[in-house]
Amino acid sequence: MDSLLSRLFSSQEDELYILDLMAYFMVFMAVCTFFSLLFQNVPYGRYASSVYGFPVNVKFAWFIQEMPSLFLPLALVLWTSSAKTSLLPNQLLIAMFLCHYFQRTLIYPFLIRGGKPTPFASFALAFVFCIYNGYMQIRYLSHYAEYPAYWVSHPCFIAGSCLWLVGWLMNIHSDHILRNLRKPGETGYKIPRGGMFQYVSGANFLGEITEWAGFALAAHSIHSSAFAIFTTVVLTSRAMAHHKWYINKFEDYPKSRKALIPFVI
Repeated sequence: MDSLLSRLFSSQEDELYILDLMAYFMVFMAVCTFFSLLFQNVPYGRYASSVYGFPVNVKFAWFIQEMPSLFLPLALVLWTSSAKTSLLPNQLLIAMFLCHYFQRTLIYPFLIRGGKPTPFASFALAFVFCIYNGYMQIRYLSHYAEYPAYWVSHPCFIAGSCLWLVGWLMNIHSDHILRNLRKPGETGYKIPRGGMFQYVSGANFLGEITEWAGFALAAHSIHSSAFAIFTTVVLTSRAMAHHKWYINKFEDYPKSRKALIPFVI
């Protein structure tokens, strides 16, 4: 792995420069995505269309597209001379990232019940994004990120870590509620209830946004911030679309429930 990276980059300064450019480009793409999603929903699930390519089995799609965010970071940590992985702040931040994608890659896909196929274009773009982001986040944390010795006791790290944990648990619990909406043999859509769904239509999205916002606060870098911004843009659009769909679909949909932020929007 080290030999491959040495062929790609002439020096560590060169690689760090590229990592920074990748982060700024992700912010730019978040802006572009924000404007494009004003006119078009993300093509997946109930919004899927044959226009975006042939359908891919949803369990297969989730497993394959999320894999780079787990196995590429593991390769970068285990098979490169990772200069910063002996430091506690870096270890904890890497663990947060890997914990999320371990669940997303090796557990979540195999718990899916039913689920509409994923258009190939959405599947391919998610796969490329996970390669891009998995490399950017973990290569920076494992090789370049420098934190003071007291960083794990700094308010930013503590608050960020707590936000990450709350968001991770919220996301997992919300997915559990969604999976169990239908009894065996039932079809069709139902109103999700319980947990944060009592307050918002996109409880699972709120969980993931909270998770990566906390990660960005704890990691304190342009790379983690870019990921949090991009995630917020995409998942806010999904939450708003879901909320509108629920209101149009169900006459008895709770009037007090908001789209993403309790009591606000």
